[in-house]
Amino acid sequence: MDVDVDEQVELLSSPRTGVGEGVEIVRVGGGVGGAGSSGTDCETDAEDSPKNLKIVQVHVNDVSTPGFKQNPRNASGPRYSLVPQSSSSAIVSSASQKDENSKGNVSVTTQTDLAKKPETTEQSDPIALAIGDFGKWQFQMTVLLSLFNVPCTWHIMAFAFQSLDPSDYWCVSAGNNTVFADKSDLDPCYIKELNNRTGELDVKVCERWEFNTSVTGTSVISEWGLVCQYKSLKNLADMMFLAGVAVGGFLGIISDRFGRKVSLMGSLVMQLVLGSLVAICPWYSLYLVLRLFLGLFSVNVVFSGFVLCVELVSGKWLTICGVCYLLPLPVSYIMIAGIGYIIRDWRVLQWTITLPGALLLGLWCILPESPRWLLTRGRLEETVEVLEDAARINQTALPPNTDKILKQSLAAIEASGGAPRVQCCELYRTPKIRLISLVLYLVWFSVYLVYYGLVLNLSKLGDIYVNTAISGAVELPAIILSIFILLRTGRRKPLSYTMLGAGIPCLLMTVVTYFSGNRDGRNWMDVTMAMFGKFSISASNVIMPVYTAELFPTVIRNLGVGMSNIPAGIALIIVPFLWETENVEKNLPWIILGFCGVMGGLSVLLLPEIEGLTSTLEELEEEANVPAIIPPPRKASAVAKDIENC
Repeated sequence: MDVDVDEQVELLSSPRTGVGEGVEIVRVGGGVGGAGSSGTDCETDAEDSPKNLKIVQVHVNDVSTPGFKQNPRNASGPRYSLVPQSSSSAIVSSASQKDENSKGNVSVTTQTDLAKKPETTEQSDPIALAIGDFGKWQFQMTVLLSLFNVPCTWHIMAFAFQSLDPSDYWCVSAGNNTVFADKSDLDPCYIKELNNRTGELDVKVCERWEFNTSVTGTSVISEWGLVCQYKSLKNLADMMFLAGVAVGGFLGIISDRFGRKVSLMGSLVMQLVLGSLVAICPWYSLYLVLRLFLGLFSVNVVFSGFVLCVELVSGKWLTICGVCYLLPLPVSYIMIAGIGYIIRDWRVLQWTITLPGALLLGLWCILPESPRWLLTRGRLEETVEVLEDAARINQTALPPNTDKILKQSLAAIEASGGAPRVQCCELYRTPKIRLISLVLYLVWFSVYLVYYGLVLNLSKLGDIYVNTAISGAVELPAIILSIFILLRTGRRKPLSYTMLGAGIPCLLMTVVTYFSGNRDGRNWMDVTMAMFGKFSISASNVIMPVYTAELFPTVIRNLGVGMSNIPAGIALIIVPFLWETENVEKNLPWIILGFCGVMGGLSVLLLPEIEGLTSTLEELEEEANVPAIIPPPRKASAVAKDIENC
């Protein structure tokens, strides 16, 4: 006979089942007779008990069965479905199917792997179930967050316009014994002065210069005399900023611990303060230090905003919004070229690119905290508040069981290891996350080296203002095209093909040079290949962060993206010295760029393809499909044990 679904009985501790207290038994239907039977037999896997045991069917034939306390109203022996109370949903059995090897009056069917890919929408993405994959709210947040890229891009590119070499300069003598007053007769790095004791001309190293600023304007070069023996200090200033970009990857831990919004706005405030201090800095040594920290916080603004952007959407919109977030980059290149052309004083230019960032502070009251991050931290009330605001703007209503869905999702996260601990060792704890981290380091290094290596080469082809604008114009269609490519062909193959498409033209330039002997008369060919390479690597530069954000689970996503940026920063530091290798072999820079592009493109094929975002390392281990050459993943219980030991 049938019984009520909401009736319950208590499962007592039984050494034979390995299940203790804390297991809820949900009655789902009537039972089968069998009076007169005695004894029990429970089919369980002792290795997986008690934490991972999921009893999906229990068939009871004897009310006196040891280990069970049955409701007297159902002494006929009902059927039950049992799940741990921390599970994300109750599992209901439609029929009791006895195991062919079970004996006695109790047959138990178990499913031990709680970390398998969820079959329901509730478990797979509770945020998407509540507010949808994309709507008016997500569109507004994507547009607002993308604006943070504008001042960051200006700061990255500004030094190229603030450090222009003066068109003319000459040495200024500190004394009155200068023999040649006509600057055209002198090497600007040396000066000839009359020695009063010997009456001979002494050639001395110059220490002070005057500059013709009518063309380039006032720059850091002319203000601090970074010419002649001090010329290398110009590269040092650029390196300090790029070193800050590299170290800025470590700030990802702030976002994972304190939230995306806090990290984003905190870094923006520091960017405003440091940018203003750079504009009034009186000493070059202090200027170097400020540039270091400016690069550190600028890159954290970009990545904190990016992670927040992709965590607000789901489905195919994860790709679209992730790419659209980067659309302001090429537009910012074109803008800074125009601003730099109009403003020729480096201090005024610094104020011009810094102060607009203050307008973004007003977004504190508009931008939300990431609901995914809030959920992983157990802050359910704040999660619901964010979802309610989103649903209101999207003109939809939250599902009536939203609280239940979120609690179930949180319970699943806690069952897989409790509250997440953000530590760098998490990036190398399990086989798949270790593979992902190490391969992405190589990919990010290669993409940045090729990308900025080509950008630097484009600046040698003519006017810096024109070339910077062209560089942005080439990148804009590459970003837009990336959206359609990603939606149709996934992530891994497009990233691999675009990197190969950037590396091969660089290698072809060396082949052409080998057969032609020189580059004289074929500048158009170099420009064409460089532009094709720039177009391809621009697409890679867009696909890479989207793919990276998908590969890392929520609990360490910002840390993973930030740590991947460290080898990218190292590549940036190397780029200024890359073209010095022309002194060894004229084609060596192109060989290096081509090799990095090809090797990076091939290494991408080692990465898994993932659909959607994962929350924990356990989910990643189960859902990521790696190539066959990679060893199979371990059980979820072993993964959880490793995480506990971290």
